[in-house]
Amino acid sequence: MSRKTSRSLLPENAGLDAAFLGRSLLDWFAAHRRDLPWRRTYDPYHVLVSEIMLQQTQMDRAVAYFERWIERFPDAGSLARASEDEVLRLWEGLGYYNRARSLLATARELVRLHGGLVPEDAQALRALPGIGPYTAGAVLSVAFNRSEPAVDANVERVLARLTNLELPPSDTRAKEFLRRTAQALIPPGRARDFNQALMELGALVCLPRTPRCGECPWREACVAHGLGLAGERPVAKPAKEIFRVNMASGLLLRGGRIYIQKRRPGDVWPGLWEFPGGVLEAGETPDQALVREFAEETDLAVRPLAPATVVRYSYTRYRVTLHAFYCAAEDAVAEPALHEAVEGRFVRPGELAEFAFPAGHRRVIAFMLQDLRFKNYLADS
Repeated sequence: MSRKTSRSLLPENAGLDAAFLGRSLLDWFAAHRRDLPWRRTYDPYHVLVSEIMLQQTQMDRAVAYFERWIERFPDAGSLARASEDEVLRLWEGLGYYNRARSLLATARELVRLHGGLVPEDAQALRALPGIGPYTAGAVLSVAFNRSEPAVDANVERVLARLTNLELPPSDTRAKEFLRRTAQALIPPGRARDFNQALMELGALVCLPRTPRCGECPWREACVAHGLGLAGERPVAKPAKEIFRVNMASGLLLRGGRIYIQKRRPGDVWPGLWEFPGGVLEAGETPDQALVREFAEETDLAVRPLAPATVVRYSYTRYRVTLHAFYCAAEDAVAEPALHEAVEGRFVRPGELAEFAFPAGHRRVIAFMLQDLRFKNYLADS
């Protein structure tokens, strides 16, 4: 690292040269920045939407969703007028649906309190639904070029390696240390580019398992790299227990339609639609669980017609195996009760695209619509 420049010493990191780090990272970013749609305008609403989408979502997937979202909801006002069902349907596939609900609630607050505009004030931003320290910092710095830190998982990893941090980033002391370090590194007047560059460095070079240290503009200054510890930083927090779950769901057919129900507030995936079913109890087969769950949830006695498909998916710490069955009710005219749902209806297969489903159930639908047996069962229902 060059020692010819004046040094700006960072809190608790006297060996780091802020001027060098800022200049070298911005030079790297100028050559490697990705062409992302929200970077073409830096419209504050666009930046806010992108930051919410990028939580728990890979960049490649988020870009396609962002473009569809902005086409339908180009500003906070158009989003504020939307129904939750429409918002969830457009969000379907991104997961973590509370992000979509928070974004809808935020749009309504922006219209109510701020004339539909994203405020350039940290306190006002933090008061909006679902806006935490990272999102507020990212919006303020990226949209308004305010000198605010934006420390996401990519930034945590970069700075933990740069400083050889020996605590997990989730540790309260580590979080504050990383926030102060990120703040101190921002070059005057360059918060927008610097914070994006830092996130970009973590996404493209300072990778979780295989850091590309040879391509990094900070390799000479990186303490963990110098000690041969880059692969061991950041320090991992204890692994969470993984739960494996077997479930059964029924595709109830009647009069050329299929039954769906809407999940209750407070449940997993609240507000999304599903096929009735649930977790297998000890000693149950999937078809036995299907019959029991239908009785508990809808008061209907059903008989399985045939297995449809088995899909496997994950959410949070759960690894789910879902057994889907075609089924029919013993009483062809009885209406389903709503013990585990807020709404239920029989819909035509072509209408399923209008409703938001969890990822596993959407995969069942994709299989079902291509299955010749489904068309035969539907015609006979």
